[in-house]
Amino acid sequence: MPFSSSPLDLSILTVLFWFFIGLTALAGSRFPRFPLYLLFLPGGLGGLFIAFSGLSGLNSHVETLILPLGLPGLPFHLRQDALTSGFLLMLGVVSFGISLFSAGYFKNDHDHSSPGFLIFCYHLFLGSMAMVLLSGDGYLFLLSWEAMAMASYFLVITDHQEPQVRQAGFLYLLLAHIGTLALFLTFGILSAKGTADFSGYAFDRMQGQPHSSLALAGAFFLAFIGFGAKAGIFPLHVWLPEAHPVAPSPISALLSGMMLKIALYGMVRIWFDLIGVTRLSWHWGAIVLIVGMLTALFGILFALTQNNLKRLLAYSSIDNIGIIIMGLGLSILFFGTGHPIPGVLGLIAALYHSLNHALFKGILFLGAGSILHATGEKNLNRMGGLIRSMPQTALLFLVAVLSISAIPPLNGFVSEWLTFQTALSVPLLQTGGERSLVALSAAVLALVSALTAMCFVKVYGIGFLGVPRSHTLPERHEATFFERAGMMWLAAGCLILGLFPATAVGKIETITRSLTGMDLGEVAHGAGWLWLVPQSARRASYSPFVFLVVIVGATVFTYLAIRLLFNPRIRRAPSWNCGYPVRTARMQDTADSFSQPIRHFFSPAYRMKRHLPTPTDEHPVFMVEIDDHSWFWFYQPVRKSVEVLSSLVGKLQTGRISVYLTYSFLTLLFLLFLVKSP
Repeated sequence: MPFSSSPLDLSILTVLFWFFIGLTALAGSRFPRFPLYLLFLPGGLGGLFIAFSGLSGLNSHVETLILPLGLPGLPFHLRQDALTSGFLLMLGVVSFGISLFSAGYFKNDHDHSSPGFLIFCYHLFLGSMAMVLLSGDGYLFLLSWEAMAMASYFLVITDHQEPQVRQAGFLYLLLAHIGTLALFLTFGILSAKGTADFSGYAFDRMQGQPHSSLALAGAFFLAFIGFGAKAGIFPLHVWLPEAHPVAPSPISALLSGMMLKIALYGMVRIWFDLIGVTRLSWHWGAIVLIVGMLTALFGILFALTQNNLKRLLAYSSIDNIGIIIMGLGLSILFFGTGHPIPGVLGLIAALYHSLNHALFKGILFLGAGSILHATGEKNLNRMGGLIRSMPQTALLFLVAVLSISAIPPLNGFVSEWLTFQTALSVPLLQTGGERSLVALSAAVLALVSALTAMCFVKVYGIGFLGVPRSHTLPERHEATFFERAGMMWLAAGCLILGLFPATAVGKIETITRSLTGMDLGEVAHGAGWLWLVPQSARRASYSPFVFLVVIVGATVFTYLAIRLLFNPRIRRAPSWNCGYPVRTARMQDTADSFSQPIRHFFSPAYRMKRHLPTPTDEHPVFMVEIDDHSWFWFYQPVRKSVEVLSSLVGKLQTGRISVYLTYSFLTLLFLLFLVKSP
């Protein structure tokens, strides 16, 4: 293929480059002294290439290409439009930071017996995610989707010697294939009819096809189930808190930061592009909005009760996916009721939060990996005082904590504020049911935001502040240069998206304009880059720079006033010990005690089992075991049904050849009867 400067060509070359790096890692694994971890650096360079391709493609026309590959009559179609370019930009930015981190993380990680295979799967994972985004037909999409699922499965079970790792991997793979089946049916419904070949599976042919409302509803909700199983919506979330804690931390960052967003890309592609915004029903949006609220509330409630840091971050990902789903639900609801401006705003908020979550959740998982390397510990109750031994990691982790807690002027506040502004368009709706649901979504979002801030106050306060809670941990040390560089890159993204929201919204509008033909209008951009005006300045506006100047000014003024006017001398004294002669770690809150009020107030949300000490215990321990109702409401009945059915089928296996011949003879008679019957 001759080289050209088109975004699609650059994207294809980057995918081939990633595949080449993966094959190089497999070949290099034969040489024990070859520093395989250095292959993450050119992989990160590929992330910059595909990010540039995505940024260029946002302002370019739609590019398509038909490859002479695939099955006869069913070639591969490639397509890069504004939606594809936006997610390619996200993939490139996030993968560059994670690849930098991985070069330092896996350098001294000797737990993995086959680093070449891990690096191969890592770059295959990146390439398959890019191919999902570039797919222009259902056939290539599903092939790339399966490649992505298999590559991520092998990454999750990197430490496959542990039984719990294999169980988590099996659960993930099971739900992934259930989702793939739903997607296969989705493309089957949407495919163009009346064609002599299989060309109806191309996305260009699917758009605007005449389907009944029942068929469109079936495609809509099958896509919701298929992509929701990968994104982790409630109650299809069960694989996510099992897979993240067992996967290596850079892999967890890539799974949460990007793979979940690929599933959200699929929802947007099916709903707003292939089905079309004009054919979306507000009833569908209401259902999506309800599922989003349940997902967000469920995720943060369970995140608050976790002691394992990576498991806590996994449940937090469910919470943020719920917020994004809420934005999509609000968008569909407003489009379906004939109010396109708040519909566009909801879609912008969802896409903005997708990018934000990819950045700050990437930092959090990478930070958890650095803590694991420095302390060998995932349990918050055994950490404490990490800010002294890991000050730079603590600062970068704090940026992500403030971002995910929606504290201005960082990026997490912007996308959640835009979602609030969408929900506050409730006066435009006509019926009481619509108004009540949208108003309830605003209240749920406010509650989830407050609980998220509480959750990460717990994480940072217990993990980084105070005094060390365990003296048996190894000597703590700062993260390596490449680890810190990867987190700095993602933290810079959080700052840029927080300080320049109007510019970011302008770029995202190119996506919404290509999908819906509409944007927020000139009023929203009349104030330039300094002010973000979602709909009109009379309703709401936000300037992160003004906010930052006020915060800095107030802080400096307070400091100077105290130093110069009231107390010019600095006095240093030990902190008050509440009357105790010695300050120990037992005086600090634990992760369990911090979340005790939440467990008490929201007790119906949890399946709790308390283990109480007995008078004869030499070392009494009080423990609360918390389980997910979803296992017992949805999955345990299915498991028991499968076991019963398997036992019945197992009775047919007698081990006698005469019995098997009888089965074959009876089956033949039955088939002959069917053939002869009219």
